[in-house]
Amino acid sequence: ELGWLESVPYLDRPPSPLEFYREWVSPNKPCIIQNAISHWPALKKWTLAYLREVVGPKVVSVAVTPNGYADAVFQDRFVMPEERQMPFVDFLDIVEKKVTSPNVFYVQKQCSNLTEEFPELVCDVQADIPWMSEALGKKPDAVNFWLGESSAVTSLHKDHYENLYCVISGEKQFLLHPPSDRPFIPYELYQPATYQVSEDGSYEIVDERSADKVPWIPLDPLNPNLELYPEYAQAKPLRCTVKAGEMLYLPSLWFHHVQQSHGCVAVNYWYDMEYDLKYSYYQLLDGLTKAVKVS
Repeated sequence: ELGWLESVPYLDRPPSPLEFYREWVSPNKPCIIQNAISHWPALKKWTLAYLREVVGPKVVSVAVTPNGYADAVFQDRFVMPEERQMPFVDFLDIVEKKVTSPNVFYVQKQCSNLTEEFPELVCDVQADIPWMSEALGKKPDAVNFWLGESSAVTSLHKDHYENLYCVISGEKQFLLHPPSDRPFIPYELYQPATYQVSEDGSYEIVDERSADKVPWIPLDPLNPNLELYPEYAQAKPLRCTVKAGEMLYLPSLWFHHVQQSHGCVAVNYWYDMEYDLKYSYYQLLDGLTKAVKVS
């Protein structure tokens, strides 16, 4: 039942907590919710000019990569971005193409970076999503702010969170796989490494020698190598576009790959998942997939 959807359904209003839990969280099904954030001041206020004025020269964390892929497999490594501390206005100069750079810049730190690094903006959104908090009986673990270039891409992965992803301006393109597609999605272990990018734009990949190997998905779902990963041909991706003013409910353990329009601004809420039967089901599927691969 987790894999039957042919498209991501739309709700034209935010649901009641009970309705949301019963119809979406419990069966682990995604949906796009309209008119859930239409009252947020951010929808009207958060132009790049406004962000420049309010956040200004404050130093923030920015992910820098040579190719737009942070936290992704590259040259047989799991490569993480350079986390550069830079004035927010300098970052906006790059996004607005007032300054050219050979590299790709993305505010994507997570770890509740909206509240930690951008407290000036918190009053323009909500601290939590009340009907979600009531449905789950908890507040979000993190509230994250996202802003970047169109060439910044999020590689295919999954999270142990119930995710409400709210687009403020621009749009995000999601490619999704349900947890039931796990047998068709390859995982391998990779040496973790980090990009080190110099001011002239050259970069090197530096191994994190003391760190354990990281399990990650090497496959690009936009251009899958079916000779290397023939099982992926049996997977059935769902595609959806989340536009300004819309909210995507991305259930825990769903695989997702994300692209965006240039300068897209978004906020998402991560609620810790319940380690219940759904989690046990996924762990069983994961274990069986590994056992079949070994045998």
